[in-house]
Amino acid sequence: MTINNIMLIDDNKIDLFVNQRIIEKYNPEVKTRVFNNGNSALSFLKLLDLKETIESETIPSVILLDINMPEMSGFNFFKEFKQLSTLLKNKIEVYILSSSTSPDDVRKAQNESLCAGYITKPLTVDKLKSLLDKSVNMIQDEPFKKIV
Repeated sequence: MTINNIMLIDDNKIDLFVNQRIIEKYNPEVKTRVFNNGNSALSFLKLLDLKETIESETIPSVILLDINMPEMSGFNFFKEFKQLSTLLKNKIEVYILSSSTSPDDVRKAQNESLCAGYITKPLTVDKLKSLLDKSVNMIQDEPFKKIV
């Protein structure tokens, strides 16, 4: 899997800005799409899902999702994300990117079937490299990865 498009979902504009710069520092070729809430990100994904032919350049390879957001938490995002087509869901890996180090949040993420891993903020180039290298070399049914 080639990582060419990353979606960031976070209600904190500063985190969005910083995380976008981290991704650019990691690889300026990676396109980044930012959303400040789960609802707008889901609307975008639902539009992609409706297209007869989905262009791979527009589909995020990876979503970095905050969990503590107003309107829709990251865990509620997963409930809606599950409603998308299998074709679209299979092309996207969703990682929690949160400042929460609560064991309950980590356990809840581990129990979420569509959550690929848990990253604690702040995002760094090293954490991103670790995540994306694992994504590219991922073995089917690999267990949930926690990246601290």
